[in-house]
Amino acid sequence: MQTITLGKNGLAVSPLCIGTWAWGDKLFWNYGDGYGEEQLQAAFSAALDAGVTFFDTAEVYGLGLSEQFLGQFMKQTTQKLQIATKFGPLPWRWDSKSVSEALSASLQRLQVDRIELYQVHWPFTFFLSQETLMNTLADEVKRGRIGAVGVSNYSAAQMREAHQILAARGVPLAVNQMRYSLLTRQIEGNGIYQTARDLGVTILAYSPLAQGLLTGKYTPSQHPTGARSIDPRFSQDGLNKIASVLSILREIGEKYNRTPAQVALNWLIAQGNVIPIAGVKNAAQVKENVGALGWQMTQDEIAELEKITRPWLH
Repeated sequence: MQTITLGKNGLAVSPLCIGTWAWGDKLFWNYGDGYGEEQLQAAFSAALDAGVTFFDTAEVYGLGLSEQFLGQFMKQTTQKLQIATKFGPLPWRWDSKSVSEALSASLQRLQVDRIELYQVHWPFTFFLSQETLMNTLADEVKRGRIGAVGVSNYSAAQMREAHQILAARGVPLAVNQMRYSLLTRQIEGNGIYQTARDLGVTILAYSPLAQGLLTGKYTPSQHPTGARSIDPRFSQDGLNKIASVLSILREIGEKYNRTPAQVALNWLIAQGNVIPIAGVKNAAQVKENVGALGWQMTQDEIAELEKITRPWLH
């Protein structure tokens, strides 16, 4: 499978990342209601069978359960995987020791000695300065417990600051994980996308299907359950607004025998320097998402999708 390099001369990973937010999460994803450990194990195996070995998790996903599941499943394979997790700069984490302790806890749940990509989950650090945070992460790179450092939800200016602090230590900033899809293109309009390119930082795109809006399975008469049921984007008015986008996704998909979701993911990959994180709960979803790989749209088709989704640039 074709690979993408994280940052400048960094880790080579598959062009699609498997997201594990739903692994153990009861609050948003209703873990235990319709899917459980058996389905997650099957999803993990399906990803490896398809050649996708890049997984993204976080210490807060399922209150640690997501990392635990990944650690458990990894013990059952000899394949080389690339695991990314995230550190939450919570109020009681105010010094370098607290950062290292959080990393130790993640490594323990994942049952590994080293994490390939360790990301800061959000930029608001309460009592912990960016200097202390980034320098501690640089220390952990030198120590060998982290392969690469990333951030998440950082603005262009915050990304530059993190990059500068790390660069002074000889450590590159590998990624900025941002919400990015055809229906959430704000990073193109606020400077984050271009700044990432300028700095050699890869964008990891979370919610690349806009929490399911781009799958085409939701209609004014078919609404999602759970927390998304109160999201105005899934209301009749919200769904009517994206009808033209879904129509073009279906039209392009028919030419390549692909679904709207696969076309939407493929569009992100076609941007270059972007890796979509596709969240999954079962093997069927993995198989659906990997259908975004191994084919290319024409430049005219890419441009058509860019044009129809310009209202979502801001």
